[in-house]
Amino acid sequence: MMVRKIGETRLKGRIVETECYPGGEDKASCTFNGKRSPATEALYMDAGTAFVYMTYGMYHCINISSSEPGGGVLIRALEPLEGIEDMRKWRIDKTKSKKDIKTKDLCNGPSKLCTSLQITKNDCNMMDFKTSESMWIEDDPNFLIGKIVCTSRIGIAAAGKEWAEKPYRYYIFGSDYVSKRDLKKEKPYRYYIFGSDYVSKRDLKKEKEIADQKFA
Repeated sequence: MMVRKIGETRLKGRIVETECYPGGEDKASCTFNGKRSPATEALYMDAGTAFVYMTYGMYHCINISSSEPGGGVLIRALEPLEGIEDMRKWRIDKTKSKKDIKTKDLCNGPSKLCTSLQITKNDCNMMDFKTSESMWIEDDPNFLIGKIVCTSRIGIAAAGKEWAEKPYRYYIFGSDYVSKRDLKKEKPYRYYIFGSDYVSKRDLKKEKEIADQKFA
């Protein structure tokens, strides 16, 4: 669970999708071959440090540093649990659209969740998740390890085929809140749950409920 507190406002979401960027030989990591700069210094700090950066000059993304120097975990998607209407307001303000945003679309992407939780480089970069009173991680009492789908990361084709195909993206099977599902990688889970990788639309609607029961 990821928690963000802004004044008296508390925002909370279940982490449903992540990507691993171990640094070192990983050509998709911004610390490839030990590259180090002021911009990536957070990834060389103690494990549990927030590394917030900008993409396209306007969108923020957040990683959490790992125990390996230069390594980190990108938080790709959350399932909103608390402060949902505040998240919705900030997302709508950011998009400058009058259209409503469905709850499942509030945090189903790295920059979307940063907007929803008001995570910016100026406010959150180098924040220590272990000691901060503004942002921290909590245990999820409903976490089921058997439901984790392992697949390739998104948007890193430039790193080359070897690293683009590494199974470094992880998401919760059956979650409606992930940024992108890999139906091919989900086949073993469907065989386990339904006895076949063919699933009717009716069963798909009950997929998460059935999966929770099977993996409990």
